[in-house]
Amino acid sequence: MPTVLVTGCSTGFGREIAAYFLEQGWSVVATMRDPSASSLPVSDRLRVLPLDVTDARSIAEAIAEAGAIDVLVNNAGIGWLNAVEGTSMEVVREVFETNTFGTVAMMQAVLPGMRDRRAGVIVNVSSRTTIKPLPLLSIYRASKAAVNALTECAALELAEFGIRARVIVPGSAPATSFGSTARAQIMAKGGFPEAYAGFAQQTLAAMQQPASGEVTTARDVAEAVFRAATDPDCPMILPAGADAIAWSEGR
Repeated sequence: MPTVLVTGCSTGFGREIAAYFLEQGWSVVATMRDPSASSLPVSDRLRVLPLDVTDARSIAEAIAEAGAIDVLVNNAGIGWLNAVEGTSMEVVREVFETNTFGTVAMMQAVLPGMRDRRAGVIVNVSSRTTIKPLPLLSIYRASKAAVNALTECAALELAEFGIRARVIVPGSAPATSFGSTARAQIMAKGGFPEAYAGFAQQTLAAMQQPASGEVTTARDVAEAVFRAATDPDCPMILPAGADAIAWSEGR
């Protein structure tokens, strides 16, 4: 049976992606920084491994233990919401280390094996914020836009080896903990600059009440990732969720 390795599986999209592949009969390697946090169903087709995508040794150990990987899903990521002026370079580096450089590192780790087998798929999870700009998401959006560009170019490099690369663009998913975690990080790191306080409050209020009422579920993302993994005709960039689809269509 085919094997998928998914990063960031403790909660949210990653957990649902891993669970969905299990439902489809796949062998799943679900990775997360703390495997004890896993709430995935017990299965003889599931392995839960520790992995920090910002740590080269952690990546090497996880890949060695996982064995041959047919599909890599780069889902691990962190959110950030603040003005450029209110974001320290330390935070900028942290966001890019996880969202962008971690994605590159994981691709580099699995590609030698995929090239040897002349088969494989890499699915990188991005964000609807790459479709159109939103205030206070400049750093986060930049980290995910880089993932889009990376994947598009890598797909051209890898095609001759029988390897596909695709991007999933999820919309806003209020049912997950992603947004609340990002907001907690903001407050822990000093909050918004005073000059932006009023603007930030208005922006946050607008974000919490989508004009269309359309949102994304973790299941939407899991189904899109599975399509990217199994459908050779899947678009290079595939929106996941009603709001992401609406944005991609200019609505």
